[in-house]
Amino acid sequence: MKSKDYEFWFIVGSQLLYGREVLDTVASRAQEIADKMNDSGNLPFKMVYKGTVKSAEEIVTLCKEANYEDRCAGIITWCHTFSPSKMWINGLANLQKPYCHFATQYNRCIPDEEIDMNFMNLNQAAHGDREHGFIAGRLRMPRKVIFGYWMDEDVQKRIGSWMRAAAGVAFSKELKVMRFGDNMREVAVTEGDKVEAQIKFGWQVNTWPVGRLAEAIDEVTGAEIDELYKAYKEQFDIAADNLESIRYQAREELAIKKMMDEEGCKAFCNTFQDLYGMQQLPGLATQHLMAQGYGYGAEGDWKTAAMTAIVKFMGEGKTGGTTFMEDYTYHLEEGKEYILGAHMLEVCPSIAAGRPRIEVHDLSIGDREAPARLVFEGHEGPAIAVSLVDMGGRLRLICQDIQCVKPIMNMPNLPVARVMWKPMPDLRTGVEAWITAGGAHHTVLSYDVSAEQMKDWANMMNIEFVHITKDTTIESLERDLFLSDLAWSR
Repeated sequence: MKSKDYEFWFIVGSQLLYGREVLDTVASRAQEIADKMNDSGNLPFKMVYKGTVKSAEEIVTLCKEANYEDRCAGIITWCHTFSPSKMWINGLANLQKPYCHFATQYNRCIPDEEIDMNFMNLNQAAHGDREHGFIAGRLRMPRKVIFGYWMDEDVQKRIGSWMRAAAGVAFSKELKVMRFGDNMREVAVTEGDKVEAQIKFGWQVNTWPVGRLAEAIDEVTGAEIDELYKAYKEQFDIAADNLESIRYQAREELAIKKMMDEEGCKAFCNTFQDLYGMQQLPGLATQHLMAQGYGYGAEGDWKTAAMTAIVKFMGEGKTGGTTFMEDYTYHLEEGKEYILGAHMLEVCPSIAAGRPRIEVHDLSIGDREAPARLVFEGHEGPAIAVSLVDMGGRLRLICQDIQCVKPIMNMPNLPVARVMWKPMPDLRTGVEAWITAGGAHHTVLSYDVSAEQMKDWANMMNIEFVHITKDTTIESLERDLFLSDLAWSR
């Protein structure tokens, strides 16, 4: 499904005790809240009022419908009045969609002179939300609790942020990853349990022969290459005389895209150790595919390929950019300590500070022709680096807050796309924390998606989440990891 097709069901809790007039008022106000929040421009997906539930049977029915409706990416509940929590048990216990408890109330202020018992009976959100919250806590349900007045922009944006994470779950459940060949030999972190990943995330990760890709490359027509080459010229500066290399990258891109689209795949991975029948390692081809929303992982890293696609989907419509990334080297000048991130070829131009250039250079690895690639610098700004690792028996999502900067040097002889950043809380602690947590050298770097959204996604997926922030210390992290090992090894 396309992202615009997703919707979130707004379910309001009450009971029959209050009478028809009160229930009609609740329904009218719930519809008003949904309409005005949709019109605010702060929600990336539509909130659909599905009714005021007053019995266990109604709740069970709606939860079943939510489970089986593909458009429904999650439910948002609110208790305008008092909704006895026992009647929510059967419905919530069987709910398979992400769940947000929105604790709000219709009126912003207490009406001093007008408040009476009738007003109190109608406006019991503070009462109802606590009863409702208890049963989710008792069920040990992963859910997001958001409190605040429904007309406030920051509250609406928090709901919208959660929606993006929940839509990322829906996208994940349908995700297929195309592997060309296997993992790079002897590399540990790109390995993982694909069966467990499908159980947890829904990913279907399978292999296609590199030889079949080579055949698909040969099947691309000159007219198709001409059309894509025009797009390259519109989007990028051509800074190379070797136009045949650029055209071959277009040939590779068209073949990879055709194979993925035929199989319904939204992410792929490959390795320079298996380029059977290919003239070049895909560089520009991979970068331009990522710019279109496809996920990618180098050296057979299917986990990062999948996460790149998911994070790109969660940030759809934003302009900061998301890319596959790799930590390369450090700058250790006192007071100017940074990480330089890059890759041999494959960094997405969505993060570029300026107009990328297409260049052609030899590649001292892979034993193939010089490939065309996009060369640019990433832009400044706060971002996150995300790594999904298989800890054996469980999966861990590591997220580090980072501050990207304009590279402090030109590096004229480094013909790759690159980003320079400071990891939180500082380079020494940040690197030690990342390594202590088992973070990989491959990451997803995103300016568009927040650590809170990644935490929400991890909670919905029921996996461990580690967040390295400006306040992280090695002592606190080691304690948290120790406790996580106890909790997640149960």
